[in-house]
Amino acid sequence: MSSIKNIIFDLGGVFMNLDYKRTEQAFIDLGVVNFSELFTQHHYSPLFADMETGRISNEAFYEGLRKLSGVNMPDEAIKKAWNAMLLDFPMERIIWLGELKKRYKLYLFSNTNHVHYDAFIETVKRQTGITDFNQYFIKAYYSHEMGMRKPDMASFQRIIEEQKLNPAETLFIDDTLINVEAAAKTGLQIVHLAPPMTVLDLKL
Repeated sequence: MSSIKNIIFDLGGVFMNLDYKRTEQAFIDLGVVNFSELFTQHHYSPLFADMETGRISNEAFYEGLRKLSGVNMPDEAIKKAWNAMLLDFPMERIIWLGELKKRYKLYLFSNTNHVHYDAFIETVKRQTGITDFNQYFIKAYYSHEMGMRKPDMASFQRIIEEQKLNPAETLFIDDTLINVEAAAKTGLQIVHLAPPMTVLDLKL
């Protein structure tokens, strides 16, 4: 990794632990028996893509989920079930990130949405005492703010161009293979952080 000067990290599954089954079960408990047809880590209906690219409001998302599922759920119940997948930020990963910041230019690129963003910012604050997780990065890119998401190659190109990065000197780390494969097509160096591997196993 001697030629690497910049690192772009994913968030969920990299710094924050996720459990998609918890959200699926939470919606099943609300009566949404077909949730796995609507959403998984690797495929989902256009409603979720619209949410992750900031095209619709939280309220429109909740209403869209009610229509798709045919279940009349209160907004707050949907929010709680949708956030159920968000687990914890292991402190040792945050400490590791702080040390890494001394040696590389760090960036974040996460597919997320307003509901999850508010929840995980609060989680990291509660669990670690860190009031601004984004401070670890030269810039944190969130799909709902960018209006585009992984694995769209144009999303990677935007970051490369905006930050004037040399892809040959830039490493992209993500736990989702399709995102890593798309990043590689732009010339970025890649690491697929496949479970049970964590960032603490990386030799950087």
